[in-house]
Amino acid sequence: MPASTQKLKMGMVGGGPGAFIGDVHCLAARLDGKIDIVAGAFSSQPKKSRERGRELGLDRKRVYADYQAMIEQERALPADERIDFISIVTPNHSHFPIAKAALEAGFDVMCEKPVTLNLQEAEALKEVVKKSRRVFGLMHNYTAYPMVKLARDMVRLGELGAIRKIVVQYPQGWLARALEQEGSVQAGWRTDPKRSGAAGCMGDIGTHAANLAEYISGLKIRSVAADLSTFVKGRKLDDDGNCLLRFSKGAKGLLHASQVSIGQENNLAIAVHGEAGSLAWKQEHPNWLEVDRLGAPTEIWKRGNDYVAEKSPAAGRATRLPFGHPEAFLEAFANNYCNFADTVKAKQERRKASELERDFPGIACGVRGMQFIEAVVESSRQGAAWVQI
Repeated sequence: MPASTQKLKMGMVGGGPGAFIGDVHCLAARLDGKIDIVAGAFSSQPKKSRERGRELGLDRKRVYADYQAMIEQERALPADERIDFISIVTPNHSHFPIAKAALEAGFDVMCEKPVTLNLQEAEALKEVVKKSRRVFGLMHNYTAYPMVKLARDMVRLGELGAIRKIVVQYPQGWLARALEQEGSVQAGWRTDPKRSGAAGCMGDIGTHAANLAEYISGLKIRSVAADLSTFVKGRKLDDDGNCLLRFSKGAKGLLHASQVSIGQENNLAIAVHGEAGSLAWKQEHPNWLEVDRLGAPTEIWKRGNDYVAEKSPAAGRATRLPFGHPEAFLEAFANNYCNFADTVKAKQERRKASELERDFPGIACGVRGMQFIEAVVESSRQGAAWVQI
């Protein structure tokens, strides 16, 4: 079978039974038929790891006690049998050692965000990626929605003119009470500085908002003035935050993230305003993009129509279903896996991956995320002083 039609073999670290994001990765990675999950170290609890392995129909010999055993034993297999890459879906504090070990053993890596526990680790991992010459992907899934890619390409084409203002938000309400004190595993690690890092809400979802703003606008956040709050009694990390942003090329912005806004689910939304027009996208209504041009009626661009793909080949590539059949969260994860897989295959075939194939977040985005987290935490510590990134 030609290499271009072979499925990549994936090993997963984390994502045991009950792990929300692990389930998403399992589904999304296999959606387009380019990847098979063949091995894993799914949990620090052997029973749970074996359970996940049975659910996925894996050979018991390839369900490992820990990531070290998986890397060592998979590396010893013949090239046509061993895994091609490792997907990391563990809490933040373990991303760096797992990714470093995988890359140094010669495996490509897809990693959940944020990339590491802190900026020092992120910068060290950047050097490991560079030295290893392996493919490294970071799962910032929201930039993989078709209409987000259309928005980015409209900005690139100059249809909004010079960007003046960006307003981005990500409010949730699920941590409005102290779930971490009630036994919630998901809340537990997200609110624990040893496992989550210096930020809570801002690290978990504020980074998504910042990443989305930079991806669509093509601009970089240069400085922040942040006011972080911890509203829930006894919580160790922020659960709400508001930031003023200064972007490259003179644009200004606002970023709001919260996990204590009762009634809010995953209301990620962005508006980008330029001198000639504006656009707006909402994650909970992801198949539409609103575009306003100076002196003209509001336009509603709808995913799946030919005019979208004509304007943005990246949006067309990220679309599977015809218009009127919604695509959203799972498909966005799958889009990143698809582009990652094609880039890995290109490397295996000793050809240069195309720009469309390489359209997924990597280590540079990971470092940017950690720079953002450290800047907002420091700014808030100084009473919302301006801090450069």
